[in-house]
Amino acid sequence: MALVDLVMPKLGESIMEATVLKWHKKPGDTVQMDETVLEIATDKVDSEVPSTAAGVIEEILFNVNDVVPIGTTIARIRTGAAEPVASSSPVVLATAQETAKVPMQEAVVVETVPTHSNQKPATGNGSSNRFYSPLVLNIAASEGVSMTELENIPGTGNEGRVTKKDILQYVSGRKSGVVSRESGARPAEMVIPVSKVETDRQTGSNQQLTTYTGNVEIIEMDRMRKLIADHMVRSKQTSPHVTSFTEADVTNLVMWRDKVKKEFEKREGTKITFTPLFIEAIVKCIKKFPLINCSLDGNNIIVKKDINIGMATALPSGNLIVPVIKNADQLNMVGLAKQVNNLADAARNGKLKADDTQGGTFTLTNVGTFGSLMGTPIINQPQVAIMAVGAIKKRPVVIETPAGDSIAIRHMMYLSMSYDHRIVDGSLGATFLTAVAKELENFNIEREF
Repeated sequence: MALVDLVMPKLGESIMEATVLKWHKKPGDTVQMDETVLEIATDKVDSEVPSTAAGVIEEILFNVNDVVPIGTTIARIRTGAAEPVASSSPVVLATAQETAKVPMQEAVVVETVPTHSNQKPATGNGSSNRFYSPLVLNIAASEGVSMTELENIPGTGNEGRVTKKDILQYVSGRKSGVVSRESGARPAEMVIPVSKVETDRQTGSNQQLTTYTGNVEIIEMDRMRKLIADHMVRSKQTSPHVTSFTEADVTNLVMWRDKVKKEFEKREGTKITFTPLFIEAIVKCIKKFPLINCSLDGNNIIVKKDINIGMATALPSGNLIVPVIKNADQLNMVGLAKQVNNLADAARNGKLKADDTQGGTFTLTNVGTFGSLMGTPIINQPQVAIMAVGAIKKRPVVIETPAGDSIAIRHMMYLSMSYDHRIVDGSLGATFLTAVAKELENFNIEREF
């Protein structure tokens, strides 16, 4: 018999940690190869972790809601055992409920960590050997945490690495005065009641409960809604948003789709929606204006050579997720349509992989799906632009003909684009948006799919 380590799997290029959502097995349970052992969550999606061996769960090393670095051993499996083996001294981890039983008079004494007075913005991994994940650096930059402060935050991750939980606790403490900005740590001998620490850990803040009057219903945000809220707030704090608007006559596009949609579905086994048509136009214009397809790292503009288009997708729960079509410029219309439909179906059925939401360089959101004429979308960090397309409506418009101006009924659609004014000026933003509109207006109604 041997012990096999079950480790937190790699979930995507920029994902450095995951949260334990639910254990499907407990110590002493048998498990088969590839059988689900636990569920985990990242900033983007939930995933199941399968067993890498057949045997008996010997030990579970983390509790539900623990944040675990990628590559860390989370459980051990004893192989070669036909029956569950009871450990003579099983490892029992304290639950949140048990932790809350600590007497009220007990306290946590937090000591001051020495630091230096020279501070620099937290825009990189610094000169030290300490590693910081892109998520931690993004939070630090948006909250004004200097690199000196960051280097002095005690980390609870692997080898003392600062996790998302650590940086958020530090920011919360600094805002409440518990943490000194100058020192980058809590004041010496600061006594914090354990009950308060536990309450703050569970609620994510140290704000007091508000008393509501009248006939109200209080609904607690689910985990995904909290992540969306945090992401949107950080985006507004990070990027000065500017939104430009235009409209497009998409009559040719609508007529072409109506003409080919039945044959397309019959031949390709999937539907042709408007989304791949919009993405195709965006990709063509990104090639003309590559600065739209970039991100900002400190004072460096990182122009992305890959064109990976995120598409905002509404979930049955009412939440939103953005799966990414990788290398969209290398796909034809059939390939785009299949990618769009496969990712949308996977999102709605909870089958997205963590990597399916990573690496986006530009995002499209179709606010017209729900009847909106236009929208002012929030940038999906660390991208610098996001486009919204509104509902397609028939309207009488003035058109130019060789015989002069005339009024005709046309299919019209509003487009809007929010962009990061640190990088994209109004001239580039408006020019790019107009180019996409012209691309849609000049759609070839005689083209093949």
